[in-house]
Amino acid sequence: MCGLSGFVNVESNSNTQDLTNLIRHMNDKIRHRGPDDDGIWTDASNGIAIGHRRLAIIDLSPLGHQPMTSSCNRYVIAYNGEVYNFPDLKKELSSSGRTFKSHSDTEVILEGCAQWGVEETTRKLIGMFAFAIWDKKDKQLWLVRDRLGIKPLYWSLSPGRNIIFGSELKALRAHPDCPTDINRNAVAGFMRHNYIAGPQTIYQNVFKLQPGHILRFSAEDSSHTIKPFWNMNDVVTNASRNPFAGNDDDAIMALDDLLSDAVRKRMVSDVPLGAFLSGGIDSSAVVALMQKQSDRPIRSFSIGFDEEKYNEAQHAARVAKHLGTDHTELYVSAQDALDVIPNLADHFDEPFADSSQVPTCLVSALTKNHVTVALSGDGGDELFAGYSRYFQANQISHQINRIPSVLRHPLGLGLKSLPTSFWNLAAKCIPAHKRPQNLGARLHKMAELLHDDDGALYRSMISHWPEPNDIVIGGQENHGLLWDANLDRQIPDFIARMQYLDTQTYLPDDILTKVDRASMAVALEARVPLLDHRVVEFAWSLPKNMKIRDGQGKWLLRQVLYQYVPQNLIDRPKMGFGVPIDHWLRGPLRDWAENLLSPETFARHNLLRYAPVRQKWEEHLSGKANWQYHIWDVLMLHAWADKNT
Repeated sequence: MCGLSGFVNVESNSNTQDLTNLIRHMNDKIRHRGPDDDGIWTDASNGIAIGHRRLAIIDLSPLGHQPMTSSCNRYVIAYNGEVYNFPDLKKELSSSGRTFKSHSDTEVILEGCAQWGVEETTRKLIGMFAFAIWDKKDKQLWLVRDRLGIKPLYWSLSPGRNIIFGSELKALRAHPDCPTDINRNAVAGFMRHNYIAGPQTIYQNVFKLQPGHILRFSAEDSSHTIKPFWNMNDVVTNASRNPFAGNDDDAIMALDDLLSDAVRKRMVSDVPLGAFLSGGIDSSAVVALMQKQSDRPIRSFSIGFDEEKYNEAQHAARVAKHLGTDHTELYVSAQDALDVIPNLADHFDEPFADSSQVPTCLVSALTKNHVTVALSGDGGDELFAGYSRYFQANQISHQINRIPSVLRHPLGLGLKSLPTSFWNLAAKCIPAHKRPQNLGARLHKMAELLHDDDGALYRSMISHWPEPNDIVIGGQENHGLLWDANLDRQIPDFIARMQYLDTQTYLPDDILTKVDRASMAVALEARVPLLDHRVVEFAWSLPKNMKIRDGQGKWLLRQVLYQYVPQNLIDRPKMGFGVPIDHWLRGPLRDWAENLLSPETFARHNLLRYAPVRQKWEEHLSGKANWQYHIWDVLMLHAWADKNT
């Protein structure tokens, strides 16, 4: 795992020293991603510079140094990630006459590109990766990002016909041509989702390379093309044409074999290795399969909270004891969170407000004290229908469809004709122990759903600020995949459609972003075996009743896990990786929050309207409502702006 940066200055007259100074400056900004080694490569005749920071995992010798040049001297690569099938590819390349100096997967990718071309090589790779490769002969730069978006890659084209790229935005910002004007439309999307959806970033004209895509830039004419080498549309289409045809036992055996191989490939490491363990289905399955294939206790790590509602540590400890892992846990206090929060804007580079970023940073730091590589269970909810919102949204959809269509719109108008304050006052007639909190807002949301489609229902389930254009000054939310009206025809089943959307949006832009930045901030490599693309393709080929059975998701994954861990240690309500932000904001985090929510802060940044935020903050402090996620969005936006504008 590493970091990369670079640029091609097509019209530059810079000499080698100028290029070296600039790329070193960019490279230094991502030192945390690779503290073990750094390297640069420049070609002043073409105005190109490539930088690399190395976290040594495979082949710790100097032979793994990057940027690396191919044996034919045509290609130069800087690479971030791990390719797990590189031994097989190396054998294939050796049989074709390619020679190797190192034991690294980097050299295998490089020689593969020289032998087969960039696109064909990329399709052969199993793993997580983002890399830049320069073709000296054709004067072309290729940028490649893995299929699911596990590893990040950013890029920007400047007016001077130049391209800038890097693993994190801070590397791009170190280049004088990087745009820094705030993308207010992206801010609007952030206020809905708590993350900035790709390909946008917080800056205008700076982009995330989308998962499964390749960008080709020609230095001859500054043209560029972007196209997929793998995409979820093809996965869905192929799955519908070639569904899994076996019975339950066949499916259990097939998934066990596939996951075992995915885990085994990710256990190859020349440095100490462990795993995150929450005690939930996904992480427990990963750790169980690791322990099955290890002749010594696997190192496992978890964190806990004194607040019982958020604490999973005791569940993780029981699973660890059963599996026989070498388990370490850390209980987290509000002070621990306070210590992490000032660094979040630096870690995430752009506004990011999934509050589980706090425990993810803490468990990453804990784990790094003992190992350099950790396997994670991320991806199971998207692949095997594990999120509770899937079932909630599906149930609401069925209930709404019971209401005659001619009545839905007038009923919705009637509910919204009365203000939320009226409904909140009416709620006082209900006995206190049965009284719903914030009834007015709930009824208004229901009213919106009564005359909208399933797409609007799903958006309402995942939205924080449901009308972000009303709160962002000068921002208009971009309507991307989540508004695609054609999806209901392509994927008729509502739950499957939600899984598809999450895999395309929430997974890369929230979950995987969170894990990458939190782990790489402490130079820890996080590997995600459930997101092996072979597992993804297999999961989509399964019939619905192998994912959802008896009203419960992850049926098949559970059956695999039950072979290693007793059911009574696993079956319990899903908790998620949350933190008691609601209580902390009223207590130990209040002074910090008040500063970021002051009129002066709003005026200084001029991003959001003050009044609606202040109203929610006062309602939260009074206990009248729990607006923790809405408030956290604002806090993370302003904390980022304080450091970057």
